[in-house]
Amino acid sequence: MKFFHWLDENLEETLLVLFLSCMTLVMGVQVFCRYLLNFSLSWSEEITRYLFIWSAFISISYCIKKWISIKIDQIIKLFPKNIYVVFQLLLNLILFLLFITLSYYAVFYLLDSIESGQVSPACHLPMYFVQSAPLAGFVLASIRAFQQILLDVSNILHIFIQRRKEKVK
Repeated sequence: MKFFHWLDENLEETLLVLFLSCMTLVMGVQVFCRYLLNFSLSWSEEITRYLFIWSAFISISYCIKKWISIKIDQIIKLFPKNIYVVFQLLLNLILFLLFITLSYYAVFYLLDSIESGQVSPACHLPMYFVQSAPLAGFVLASIRAFQQILLDVSNILHIFIQRRKEKVK
């Protein structure tokens, strides 16, 4: 259970740090080779681009988890807390449905990529490695949006229970 808790808490951060570190390392080696050894690595820019694509899709889930995505928070915060949590729930339901729909279409995108058999030009990697990033990102975002929905429902129930207790007194 500790592993799943750690995964829930740290998956996106770990992947993003790993991808950024690899991008920095690869581009550092490329700069070293180009300017000090006078030759260029043919694969470095391609690998860096693919790591950037993966990090972009993983960051969607990270932003939902940390609640730092673009939203209409300034307008929603004008309302009282009990209405605010309902708006949060509504927003997370919309996000969940959006990412479930995007995941559905990402499956077909990935299947088309697998079927095409296309490989990358410099590294000769199957392109479905790169083109599986949208599916991974959207599925993770769906999971995080669902977790936010559960948290919102818990907050709404907590407010409801508090109001009931106040009425009883």
